[in-house]
Amino acid sequence: MIQIEDTLVSFDIFEKKFCCDLASCKGACCVEGDAGAPLEADEPGKIETNYEGIKTFMKPAGIEAVRQQGFAVIDVEGDLGTPLINGGECAYAIEENGICWCAIEKAWTQGLSDFRKPLSCHLYPIRVKKYGGFEALNYDKWQICHCARVKGEAENVPVYCFLREALIARYGEEWYRQLEYAAREIESGRIELPPEN
Repeated sequence: MIQIEDTLVSFDIFEKKFCCDLASCKGACCVEGDAGAPLEADEPGKIETNYEGIKTFMKPAGIEAVRQQGFAVIDVEGDLGTPLINGGECAYAIEENGICWCAIEKAWTQGLSDFRKPLSCHLYPIRVKKYGGFEALNYDKWQICHCARVKGEAENVPVYCFLREALIARYGEEWYRQLEYAAREIESGRIELPPEN
């Protein structure tokens, strides 16, 4: 891992390629899995604050799930996550032109929310874990994102480039400049990647 300020960044984020291919996956990440999207501690409050705008785009079943479960739930591991509709898709999932995406982000695009979407969604395939005063940024490999890995390889898009906007939103421009510097050092061979297992 490489330390940038108070983050620890996995080498995979420089080395792995990734580029969402919604035409292929149809937004399966909003539907698949046995838990909702992980939420930061302050994100349920952000959803609640913007809920009237978000609700405008939600399915009736999603609105009912939020009414019954709240803006967030605690999963089996004790972590905050979005509620699900009957144990399936995220309560905030919507469908347009055969593709699932997020009512929270839709409200943001329409100026009805100042909260874009959960960090865990915005930064995927990076997952962030907190360790003391540090945040560790790790690459997450999920089978449903196979097409994103294929497209990323074909277009030669490293994870950190694909997530440029999200990473700057989270950590700032200066942090991202340091990340790009580290990427150039890796590419030049001045920082060596560990051998793959």
